Amino acid sequence: MKNIFRLRVAVWVAGLMLGARSGSAEVMVGDPAPPNQTGEFVQGQPVHAFDRNHVYVVEFWATWCGPCVGSIPHLNALSQKYQDQGVVFIGQDVWDNDGDVAKFVKKMGTNMTYRVALDDKSQIANGFMSDHWWKRGTNYHGIPTSFIINRDGIVAWIGHPMELKEQVLDDVLAGHYDLAKAAADYRESVANNAKFQELNNALRDAVKQKKWDEAQAAADSLRSAFPKFKGLVIPQLQIFLGQKKYDEAIQLAESQRQAYGTNVNWLNELAWTVATSDGPDGRCLELGRAMAESARQLTQGTNTAVLDTLARVQFMLGKKDDAIAMEQEAADLEQNQREKDSLQKSLASYKEGKLPDVNE
Repeated sequence: MKNIFRLRVAVWVAGLMLGARSGSAEVMVGDPAPPNQTGEFVQGQPVHAFDRNHVYVVEFWATWCGPCVGSIPHLNALSQKYQDQGVVFIGQDVWDNDGDVAKFVKKMGTNMTYRVALDDKSQIANGFMSDHWWKRGTNYHGIPTSFIINRDGIVAWIGHPMELKEQVLDDVLAGHYDLAKAAADYRESVANNAKFQELNNALRDAVKQKKWDEAQAAADSLRSAFPKFKGLVIPQLQIFLGQKKYDEAIQLAESQRQAYGTNVNWLNELAWTVATSDGPDGRCLELGRAMAESARQLTQGTNTAVLDTLARVQFMLGKKDDAIAMEQEAADLEQNQREKDSLQKSLASYKEGKLPDVNE
């Protein structure tokens, strides 16, 4: 079951610490801003070009992007504070159904009062702004991301909107912003991210191919180069289990259980990692069952992903009837039809006495 509530390995391959940037550097801090060739403005006075009388914050977002929506209150507060100080905020929608944007903005009402523009898709299917600022331009692979354009038309700052602080805007407005340092710092971050991606990709590929010794070497290299990165728990647990180092696997999983024993998603992810490894021993399975059971109790049996995990562990422990009952409960609770179909397919496997294939 590929449930949307389950973290899976995507957590650690995404490069969370460094924002999942690539090595592409066509638009960097310190570079001239690309043209502001937007589509229709669904809210606010249109801006078709950057002038020397204003500082601009261009925010790339989409209606379906949860982090984008979560950033809107912060951006709205900033836009209201700086609206009389020469700062223009533009919410640049990308990769969206244009018809959804106006409806979304209207529903937001006073919670989203800054300008909002569609992308110009008249000649480029994905949109001019997407093509020139985003896919070719920024060093990010995901939204939201904000750009600050100074009065000289230069990109002064690029980052997640929640990291946009008043001090940055104050310094840009006052002419005190150290653009040279910001550009150097940004380029250093791009280089670091390129290195991170290289090491992370090596780890991901080795784990996928079950080359456990290579995976361990890659994990060690990543840990050494980026000691503050917190995303190695799941791949390290996979490596220990793949190497049949069960004592180390149990120690790692138990330490996480003790530290994050009320985090339902994390407990479930740890248990799922155990349940989908090759041949975990009985002690590992019992720990996986205990973590999944804790998650079930914390959610009062309402999280179908947790129930699915618990059913799998029970089946692997030889408790076929319990697994069938648990999977049936999950299937009955699930409202999303695609997820329900997946659960029912797993249920059929248990009834046939077979462990479901998680790769299907």
